[in-house]
Amino acid sequence: MAAAHQSVLTNEVLQLLNLHPGDRVIDCTLGAGGHASVILPQIAPNGELLGLDVDPNALAIAVERLQPFKSRLLTRQARFDAVADVAHELAFAPVAGILADLGVSSMQLDTAERGFSFGKDGPLDMRMGPAAKESAADLVNTLPEKALADIIFRYGEERKSRRIARAIVAARPISRTLQLAEVVAKAAGGRRRGQKIHPATRTFQALRIAVNDELGTLERFLPQAISLLAPGGRLVIISFHSLEDRIVKRYFKQEAADCICPPEQPVCTCNHRAGIRIITRKPVIASAEEQSDNPRARSAKLRAAERRG
Repeated sequence: MAAAHQSVLTNEVLQLLNLHPGDRVIDCTLGAGGHASVILPQIAPNGELLGLDVDPNALAIAVERLQPFKSRLLTRQARFDAVADVAHELAFAPVAGILADLGVSSMQLDTAERGFSFGKDGPLDMRMGPAAKESAADLVNTLPEKALADIIFRYGEERKSRRIARAIVAARPISRTLQLAEVVAKAAGGRRRGQKIHPATRTFQALRIAVNDELGTLERFLPQAISLLAPGGRLVIISFHSLEDRIVKRYFKQEAADCICPPEQPVCTCNHRAGIRIITRKPVIASAEEQSDNPRARSAKLRAAERRG
């Protein structure tokens, strides 16, 4: 199996993880194994990597790609918010580094049957793994108009969410990706000359986030990841839209502070102590060269933090 997905910010990931021979690392979103394939040589000869992915197809590709490192590789099919359970089950903690590369992969987008892309006709699915109960088609065809509009506005930051939801409800049943893309584009006023993104982009993003509970998964993951790090261990997270990046930024800011009481409160009563040190004061973005070579890198933002001793 060929891995078409091209990992982003690989050099920056290696630099910020700051790994050494013999380290143990968790790649919480193994994907096609792109980041893992450069991490494993860094921790040779006896360092180990635990790779998680909710997508069984991606996991199979990664295992094949990483065959040269199989003696130092552990893999599990699991969502990344199950990382603490998996790590404790395998006695794989504490660790020197944890990586999470969020969002949908090129492999998923390019497979029409997965239903992620408005550019390829396929069933309206969008489930990243078998754990997701409802497909995008379930949401599109069963949710009340207001609930559908709320999802499109909240997760897609789409200003025309009400108009789009109204059009979707009027066009039911909708079972195919191109069918939905056409309905959304028409409701949004079509694609104007010079418009960089397709009119259905934000709606498809919103449905994907809702189907896979992506923001909730990230919120549950962050405290688990910090708890698994050894003192001095680092957490590196790559996000691809503002909602994810905002969650990471706020969590890092909170956990790097000695007090999280409201600013107007004169005396600290929270007893909170900083557990991490923020390494990236601003998000790291891909170089112009990488963005040219890999369009997916254009929206990538990387943040990193280190656990205090």
